[in-house]
Amino acid sequence: MAPLGYFLLLCSLKQPSICAPIAHHPSIPACLRAHVAKPSTRESAFVHAIASAGVAFAVTRSCAEGTAAICGCSSRHQGSPGKDWKWGGCSEDVEFGGMVSREFADARENRPDARSAMNRHNNEAGRQAISSHMHLKCKCHGLSGSCEVKTCWWSQPDFRAIGDFLKDKYDSASEMVVEKHRESRGWVETLRPRYTYFKVPTERDLVYYEASPNFCEPNPETGSFGTRDRTCNVSSHGIDGCDLLCCGRGHNARAERRREKCRCVFHWCCYVSCQECTRVYDVHTCK
Repeated sequence: MAPLGYFLLLCSLKQPSICAPIAHHPSIPACLRAHVAKPSTRESAFVHAIASAGVAFAVTRSCAEGTAAICGCSSRHQGSPGKDWKWGGCSEDVEFGGMVSREFADARENRPDARSAMNRHNNEAGRQAISSHMHLKCKCHGLSGSCEVKTCWWSQPDFRAIGDFLKDKYDSASEMVVEKHRESRGWVETLRPRYTYFKVPTERDLVYYEASPNFCEPNPETGSFGTRDRTCNVSSHGIDGCDLLCCGRGHNARAERRREKCRCVFHWCCYVSCQECTRVYDVHTCK
């Protein structure tokens, strides 16, 4: 899903009176919509984090591309130029994008309850994923492709890299417990780690405090399609392995013939010719 989709998703959550009609925008998968208003699970944590990151990413990129009138390139270059390069180009203003995301995503998370505390933490984790993955991009200048002068600027990574990073954070999310204590404004709920022998979650980690539903069977309320007929990896012991993905139901095996290009040859100049081969693959699907 493109960053725009996450922006639309958060819009429908945080400004329902304005944005509710776009909650069913085709760029927002049904499984994401289903998890946002559901219990405080690790899936909800992931959705809030990646939606908040999507807002920050989209705003930051729009500023750098000049499509947003209220912002532009960043003037904070974070250090002196290197020996053989100097600052140039348009550094993306991740601070501004993060500020907009913070004001937008956290606007309604000011309640003194555990869910608001969880959402605020995971929203910030999404924004931290953007800022921690900023990297230098450089361009060479000179005659005949030489690199006499090199200019560099700060750039965001591909959003896919952010998604992969947050998926890892989802896998290692920290389970919390809810504590209540009294303050001057009344009763306030806070979160603390359930297990003291695990590391305390940082602002880049995801947190949750309710168990996930069963995704093995179809459930329209959670957006789960179940795992029946899902392709699994018979040699893997991970989540994509047949033992875990098939939820103990076992799996089916079949041989599948596929026609593919093979024995490709490059011809000068300049095209590639290939033959077509038939290959047999073992395919395993969950029962």
